[in-house]
Amino acid sequence: MASLEDTIIGMPGWGKALALVGLLALLGGGYYTLIHSSISSDLSASAKRQKQLQDQIRDAERREKQYLELTQELANREVADRQNRRILPENAEIAAFLQDLNRVAELSGLTIRLVEPRPELRQELYSKIPVVLALTGRFHQMGKFFYNVSKLDRAISMENIRMTQPKLLPSGELTIDVDVRATTYRRPPATPPKKKKRK
Repeated sequence: MASLEDTIIGMPGWGKALALVGLLALLGGGYYTLIHSSISSDLSASAKRQKQLQDQIRDAERREKQYLELTQELANREVADRQNRRILPENAEIAAFLQDLNRVAELSGLTIRLVEPRPELRQELYSKIPVVLALTGRFHQMGKFFYNVSKLDRAISMENIRMTQPKLLPSGELTIDVDVRATTYRRPPATPPKKKKRK
């Protein structure tokens, strides 16, 4: 029985060329099947994974941006809410209100003859807290007092202002008496939600 080597040697030139082409085709097919298709499949999977990761990164960056925007908005709202609570507090804080008025009157050089808190008046969206004041001082001191009251953090309106005729003191100074109702405001207490009656 002839060996494979003898068979190949005994073949004509075109047969050897055909056998070589067949061998190369077989090796190429094996290479493509075993190595190239596996590498191609890995590359395709890697490209798909890379796209997924890039999408996740973009999504994470978008979420981070939204988080930072919401955090900044919340901080801004907290600042505004603190400011609003100073302007329109939830509690009456009468003692602090009277202390502010007394301090401003003293800084303006006025004499307070009367401080008379009045009952709180409930409105739909707020409550009014009136205090009647009787003040004595010079005209420019009154102007300074009203100006300084307008600069206080808390919302205050000066109503029913009545002035007397100027009085000449023995020192030669002119003074006036002023009666005014200083009204501040507060938020109404939150009403708890009504419970539904069980049937």
